[in-house]
Amino acid sequence: MSELSITTTQNVNINFNAASLGERILAYLLDLVIWIAYYIIILLVFDITGFNDYLSGLDGWSENTVYGIFFLPVMFYALVMESLMEGQTLGKRVMKIKVIKIDGYQAGFGDYLIRWIFRIIEVTGMFAFIGVIAMLVSKKTQRLGDMAAGTAVISLKNNININHTILRELDDRYIPVYPLVIKLSDNDVRIIKETYETSLRTTDWTMIQKLQDKVESVTGIKSISANATAFIETILNDYNYYTQKM
Repeated sequence: MSELSITTTQNVNINFNAASLGERILAYLLDLVIWIAYYIIILLVFDITGFNDYLSGLDGWSENTVYGIFFLPVMFYALVMESLMEGQTLGKRVMKIKVIKIDGYQAGFGDYLIRWIFRIIEVTGMFAFIGVIAMLVSKKTQRLGDMAAGTAVISLKNNININHTILRELDDRYIPVYPLVIKLSDNDVRIIKETYETSLRTTDWTMIQKLQDKVESVTGIKSISANATAFIETILNDYNYYTQKM
């Protein structure tokens, strides 16, 4: 398993384990099993309900249109699942791998959309090998869709190390302030914590303010804290509170 080094927008270096080609292929195969199961279920339902007989009475264009509508979930599966599950499909969840931005932050819908568009090319017929070759030669194990979207796929099997770096002890009576902090990932909070601590040591108050602005834009949180330093302290404490309660 190769190591993926990411330099964040705050110039913090974070090392991840890049998901191996084997892990990504297995995740894809697991998703493929889900697609096939969906196909089989739909066809069985059509047969049992007699819907096939109804479709056979339609003209070819109409019949294909109806089938196409029912099979849209398969076409958009990866895009929808990665958007809803924060960079994972069911196959990726089982394999414990995840899509992230190469700046270390959570990928967004636009990133997943770009990956999905390129996936159509990379898994189609004679072009299927292109994505594999790209991952083999890429230093960050990226396929073409990852390169275009600025994303990479990492392994989450070392999450315990990440959790330890952001762990804080809280008073039992601690009351959280910002529930939306759960929108952040462990990686996000690690970046925030390291950048914040570095800025405190160097008295870089401008960077702490930029950090607050970034957190607010990512989570939708509106600060009610006295200043940026108090805000980041509260964010770190709140994240620890919610993750330790899960």
